[in-house]
Amino acid sequence: MLSTELIQQFKTIVNEKYVFADEETLQIYSHDETEKLSYLPSVVLKPRTAEEISAILKLCNEHKIPVTPRGAGTGLSGGALPDLGGVVLSTERMNQIIEIDERNLQVITEPGVITEELQNAVKEKNLFYPPDPQSKGSCFIGGNIAENSGGPKAVKYGTVKDYVLNLEVVLPTGEIIWTGVNVIKNATGYNLTQLIVGSEGTLGIVTKIVLRLIPLPKYDLLMLVPFRSVEKAGEAVSAIFRAGFTPSALELVEINALKITSDYVENKSIPVHDGIAAHLIIETDGNNQDVLMQEMEAIATLLEGYDTEEIFFAEDAQQKEELWKLRRKTAEAVKLKGYTIEEDTVVPRAELPALINGVKALGIQHNFDVVCYGHAGDGNLHIRIHKEGVPNSYGNAEMTSILAELFKLVKTLRGTISAEHGIGLIQKTYMPIMFNDMQLNLMRGIKKVFDPNNILNAGKVFDMA
Repeated sequence: MLSTELIQQFKTIVNEKYVFADEETLQIYSHDETEKLSYLPSVVLKPRTAEEISAILKLCNEHKIPVTPRGAGTGLSGGALPDLGGVVLSTERMNQIIEIDERNLQVITEPGVITEELQNAVKEKNLFYPPDPQSKGSCFIGGNIAENSGGPKAVKYGTVKDYVLNLEVVLPTGEIIWTGVNVIKNATGYNLTQLIVGSEGTLGIVTKIVLRLIPLPKYDLLMLVPFRSVEKAGEAVSAIFRAGFTPSALELVEINALKITSDYVENKSIPVHDGIAAHLIIETDGNNQDVLMQEMEAIATLLEGYDTEEIFFAEDAQQKEELWKLRRKTAEAVKLKGYTIEEDTVVPRAELPALINGVKALGIQHNFDVVCYGHAGDGNLHIRIHKEGVPNSYGNAEMTSILAELFKLVKTLRGTISAEHGIGLIQKTYMPIMFNDMQLNLMRGIKKVFDPNNILNAGKVFDMA
């Protein structure tokens, strides 16, 4: 519990109407989308400026009060969970797009802007910000920076890190800095910008963001390819790239996940009969529609050798939207069905069949149900687990042991334990599988330099020694 004096100081900094200690608000900010975990903070603060955040962090650093930064609360690794209590610092009021610079193909934005709203704003000027996480309609761009988010279009265009030029950051000790400059090339000192990207709110709180943009492609085409074998679908992914094609999106959804999602969104237009094991959603984009059509037809011809059924081409924007709606609602649908444990593994794309087979074998061995879907073009497989009576992996010894087996398999396949969801709270147990003591101590040393009193998202990613 925080003292009345400290609460009053917070009210002086941000105005008392943006300081919340009532039970209802604390409950709302006690959880994100991670499993079914919940931890009450002592207070929720909603500052509007970097200067207000600076004053808050100076006060918390002085009194060694834990601070958990929070965006939209859509995270899946527990990065916004206030498991140590203290302050939840929400960036939701920092929600302005400051400038769209058409001459230099850049946008300056605050962190509380919803990702899809930013994409739509630059689209009106024929510009394109490609990273499109599944929750793009609700997640904040600041949270995307913290997690180095990806999404379907990462296969062609890369992840958030490939678009961040410069960041205004408030350090845990209260200083406000810019991490770089607004240029594409920069070989001046250490790259602090890229150090902040993906640091999960443990090194500083981002308050302004400079992103590079690209011209908006004029056309996109989409097709749905049913496979009789999940393994063949995985093999087909590698074959597409080896043949010289680079889709703008290449998504895999296995049949059980698709059945659940089709029922959830009441869409019966997609074939889901028992003869089909998985679907690939394949998109291409560019500025020449004839070339795109030739490319799609060539991909379809290639895939006929991988045990497919009839391929469905989306004929118009509505059909494309229906297909993407199915894909984007998958996580929500399967979670409601009881698949509350989600892992975010990634392997070289040619190893996808081995990963899928390994996951299914673990399910049989340890008596759990599993559905798989994800960004197959990146080798990024989202694994959703339902084990009767086990809603959370965090704190469950049996599930921790099972996931350790899974992650050792992932490492054997030359992959890693998170592609875009981050480590946060629930994956930090498995960091020693991926890193040795020297590597982890280097990370701890960086954290110590930025946050000497360990107040900012303490206990996330790894524990301090």
